[in-house]
Amino acid sequence: MRSFGLLGKNIAYSFSAGFFRKKFAAEDIPATYKNFDIQDISEFTEVHKSQPNLEGLNVTIPYKEKIIPYLDRLDPVAREIGAVNTIKFEKDGSLTGYNTDHFGFTRSIRPYLQSHHTHALILGTGGASKAVAYSLRKMHIEVKFVSRNPSAQGFTYDSLTAQHLKQYTIIVNCTPLGTSPNITSYPPIPVEHLSSAHLIFDLIYNPDITHLMKLGIQKNATVVNGLHMLEFQAEKSWEIWNSSL
Repeated sequence: MRSFGLLGKNIAYSFSAGFFRKKFAAEDIPATYKNFDIQDISEFTEVHKSQPNLEGLNVTIPYKEKIIPYLDRLDPVAREIGAVNTIKFEKDGSLTGYNTDHFGFTRSIRPYLQSHHTHALILGTGGASKAVAYSLRKMHIEVKFVSRNPSAQGFTYDSLTAQHLKQYTIIVNCTPLGTSPNITSYPPIPVEHLSSAHLIFDLIYNPDITHLMKLGIQKNATVVNGLHMLEFQAEKSWEIWNSSL
């Protein structure tokens, strides 16, 4: 019986376990998938020791960057992004880190892009936001990060103006704000300046339509949630785990 899982914190809600269990059942794959819910990244060492049959892990909030020192090598793309969401347990016992978030995001957003979508605001600065930035730049879209703290790479929420939103017509929410059960929260951008020119991509998938997406709909913006991104990145993880078999 093959063994896989998800590493994260407070992940009972996780998409990954349900996705892979359904996949294994539908495709008659003799494998298990379980959550490894740890409160600190230092606990990963014990997970590794206690699960000798693990072949692969997905990694989620808040460990996509913190996991890197525990790995033996990084795929070049994961190294460039600076975040890992997939770990492959090699046959020699070593651990290789990959990033499939950028693949899932690219596949998901590309059908919605129009010619005027040349500038993007990325809300949040965590591991997922790094993969999103990598993806957008590969598609020749200029990106700026938005966070609570001043940064040379972007803006603070309270500095955003109508002119910023007129220029940056792609908005990607990489924060957890709006995730169930806190479904009325959303990143504090000036939503009154949204328009039909905007594409709002919210990495959240629970609920299906977040409050930020609802506010965008009210302004006739195009809105997309993160479900297909998760499905695409999960299938890419499976491909990586099976690449040497």
